Amino acid sequence: MRPLIEVEKVWFDYRPEERPRAKWVLRDVTWKIAPGEYVAVIGPNGSGKSTLARLLNGLLVPKEGRVRVKGIPTDAPGKLWMVRQAVGMVFQNPDNQHVAPTVREDVAFGLENLGVPREEMLRRIDEALEAVDLPGMGERLVHQLSGGQKQRLSIAGVLAMRPDAIVLDESTSMLDPAGRRRVLEVMQRLNDEGIAVIHITHSAAEAARARRVTVMDRGRIVLDGPPEQVFQRDEEIRRLGLEVPVLAELTARLRRRGWPLPVTMEAERWVEEIWRSLSRK
Repeated sequence: MRPLIEVEKVWFDYRPEERPRAKWVLRDVTWKIAPGEYVAVIGPNGSGKSTLARLLNGLLVPKEGRVRVKGIPTDAPGKLWMVRQAVGMVFQNPDNQHVAPTVREDVAFGLENLGVPREEMLRRIDEALEAVDLPGMGERLVHQLSGGQKQRLSIAGVLAMRPDAIVLDESTSMLDPAGRRRVLEVMQRLNDEGIAVIHITHSAAEAARARRVTVMDRGRIVLDGPPEQVFQRDEEIRRLGLEVPVLAELTARLRRRGWPLPVTMEAERWVEEIWRSLSRK
């Protein structure tokens, strides 16, 4: 299966003429996203994860190397609209992402730019609002929504354009716990329906929900794999100044005390393993 997104030997810096290559924002990054993947990208501040996110749909282009979306280079002349239709972006501050006074008009903005016929547009708007748990709210004023609702509206605007992937760059960091939980539920549901999700986050707990975790440090990818494997490297994760999910932390402590527990991000399975271990003891 051909990757949906390919990042090949990418170097990037905002000021390449002022800094040596050893201090560039991204340094020789190679990375691939398959169709339908759910990937979390974590790393300390300045690790390059948000820059990587912006390279995935052509908001930035590499200084060296290449990024391809569905085989199309993001810097290919005349192809940028195809890249951005395939890979949608949702950013950190929901208030910076809305362009229209009402919910319906806001979702319609991208569709109007794509020239989608009116009847199809109305159908897509309703479907997108339903998908993000905002049904029947098309006439609401955007400024009256909560932070979590605004962020879900941002996702709806991307979703209506039928992307293959959605990149969320710290999209839950400004939300309260309830808003964060609803956005994460929407992300999981969209992924279950086949849309690739790339979630840039500082939260280890949020990253643990993904099927794959990529860890960045100083412009490079230093760990990449299933969360059970990545967070098993708990000491390395802490050295980067990152948190370790609670279940991984508890498992690591118990394993150091001689309990042969597998690393899992599923609470029910973890409790079952603890019970089996106690029964054996």
